[in-house]
Amino acid sequence: MTAQPPRTLHLNAFLMNAGHHDAAWRHPSSSPERITDLSYFQELARTAERGKLDSIFFADGVALWGKARHNALGGFEPLTLLSAIAAVTEHIGLIATASTTFNEPYALARKFASLDHLSGGRAGWNIVTSGTVDEARNFNREEHLAHHVRYERAREFLEVATKLWDSWEDDAIVLDRESGVYADTDKLHPAAHRGEHFQVAGPLNVPRSPQGHPLLVQAGSSEDGKEFAAQYAEAVFTAQQTLADAQAFAKDLKSRLARYGRSEEDLLVLPGIAPVIGSTQAEAEALAQELTELQVPEYGLAQLSGMLGVDLSGLPLDGPLPELPEERDINGNKSRFTLVAELGRREGLTLRELIARLGAGRGHRVVAGTPEGIADELEEWFTEGAADGFNIMAPVLPTGLADFVDHVVPVLQRRGLFRTEYTGRTLREHYGLPRPVNRYVTA
Repeated sequence: MTAQPPRTLHLNAFLMNAGHHDAAWRHPSSSPERITDLSYFQELARTAERGKLDSIFFADGVALWGKARHNALGGFEPLTLLSAIAAVTEHIGLIATASTTFNEPYALARKFASLDHLSGGRAGWNIVTSGTVDEARNFNREEHLAHHVRYERAREFLEVATKLWDSWEDDAIVLDRESGVYADTDKLHPAAHRGEHFQVAGPLNVPRSPQGHPLLVQAGSSEDGKEFAAQYAEAVFTAQQTLADAQAFAKDLKSRLARYGRSEEDLLVLPGIAPVIGSTQAEAEALAQELTELQVPEYGLAQLSGMLGVDLSGLPLDGPLPELPEERDINGNKSRFTLVAELGRREGLTLRELIARLGAGRGHRVVAGTPEGIADELEEWFTEGAADGFNIMAPVLPTGLADFVDHVVPVLQRRGLFRTEYTGRTLREHYGLPRPVNRYVTA
């Protein structure tokens, strides 16, 4: 019997403008003037590729997040940006966020198939249902669709998209110049979809891409979100504050896979972590404190109000959280609401303290330490069943990503926890996930 290779970490760099801390743009090592400069993001991608990371990832929404008065907000549409990044990189995976609520399946399936071709098989889709009424109001709606309806639409959206990606069989292109046959049309298949939300004829006007389907990523951790992830997702970006909570989430999520005919190896759990790195513990803690002191309370309070679905303006910053609604009454991001509310209650934080705690990670875990200390934290969660890898959220860019690549990654490599070279070319190969078999071939 052939021995299985040792399990190793998967690392994704979550890139966000000047960095994930809401005061990053005010820090002298950040570059907020470059957030609409293509070369800036190309340099970040090459840094991640130098560290042999699995992928880079861009969040996205279809409204202006937060108060632009106090943060470096706005920026590129991610599929456009990743197409340009694909041209200057060779290995790094390219994951873009796109909403199933404010897109159409045909158009989005075509864009992701195109990115997969352009990049040689490195495309991934972070599937979101969108969480804010501001987004709805940019798309002809006064109110947001109900949470459960958004997930019903998302399921049908994925059903249509995967039909379209399979609509060309892998060997459909014959390219027979002699006979004048370019494609075997018996190997092109209409989607012929008629459902509650979509009617799509197909086939797609892009041949099947190198990965078959782009890697499917999901980030919702509500009950609807976890069930959706169990059915469709191949990687999950998630947020937990404690080892016990992360272990419980991973166990719960993977226990749901069997009902969809899937195994635990079919889905990777990647919690977010914001590492504040210093050459000493004191240096790391000083950087964390420096960023806290640069926060604008008005911005942090507005961001916290958005997470909790409650207007906190006018409340004393040194007072406690007010009484909050139940999760079932939230129509936005349910799981993030619960995480933030429980963090504030569990530790008895004032609004000011909670704003400081959320500054770098918006609910994701923040760890300040040396490269060895950061590696210890990652190793513990990885070996204790809380994570298959991590979504690395550098508090300040570009320095935070470079510090992680140059100082933390080598520690992980010395411990045998992370690759020293890429062994594949596609994003699916990086994550150790199979290429989907075309449904029409299996049929």
